[in-house]
Amino acid sequence: MRIGITCYPTYGGSGVVATELGMELAARGHDVHFISYAPPIRMNRDGERTHFHEVEVVSYPLFDHPPYTLALATKMLEVFESEALDLLHVHYAIPHSVSALLARSMAAPRRLPFITTLHGTDITLVGSNRSYLPITKFSIEQSDGVTCISRYLLNQTLKEFDIKRPIEVIPNFVNCDLYSRSADKGFAAQWAPNGEPILMHLSNFRPVKRLTDTVEIFAIVRAKMPAKLVLIGDGPDRGAAEYLVRKKRLQKDVFFLGKQDNIYEKLAAADLWPRRS
Repeated sequence: MRIGITCYPTYGGSGVVATELGMELAARGHDVHFISYAPPIRMNRDGERTHFHEVEVVSYPLFDHPPYTLALATKMLEVFESEALDLLHVHYAIPHSVSALLARSMAAPRRLPFITTLHGTDITLVGSNRSYLPITKFSIEQSDGVTCISRYLLNQTLKEFDIKRPIEVIPNFVNCDLYSRSADKGFAAQWAPNGEPILMHLSNFRPVKRLTDTVEIFAIVRAKMPAKLVLIGDGPDRGAAEYLVRKKRLQKDVFFLGKQDNIYEKLAAADLWPRRS
């Protein structure tokens, strides 16, 4: 098949899952076309069956904010026509499903189906905002197929948006051949030379990820036993977390790694991964 995939190309989970899915589809013989404003960070640019199409947004003094949704819809249509796409798969409802809906309408009477995958905050925070709720609900209901990553998110979507159409739960996947304890490249010994347990947090450091709560929890753990905390990622809450680490005098036990590639090598060193419920 010839599949167009749109996601946010950053370190966020939705973009990572979308990119890994696209590369696996390419490995299985499908032609995958990523459509976004930048190449996804996990994308293999040398892949024979993976392609990138940049969405160019025109800046104009009349616009306070460039109309990315419209530019994306136009690029989706362009790629559909030039590459004879069979379908679009959009990750994160806002604004990608809206753009896909516009592209499908412009492509008529030719058939351009699109699948929407819901990932979390596109429903619980952004989509449920009263400014976006009607268009989010409409684009979900107009999708040719809808999936979400957990039973909890399914229930929240049905509750917040009163969706009447079927939504299939497909949990995020992990490649267990890659993510294993044997993948540690000596990081455990580097961070915890005396064998201390290692707690690890990986996110884009936004408030919803509760990074400062992770530091608070680690402080409680550290008061009872030797331990280390490794924080992987970056974002607006990093400064607050660094301040909290200094305030609690945990500098020797907390490591800020920033954005990282080959995450599986770092995660292999962890004994516990705190996560947002």
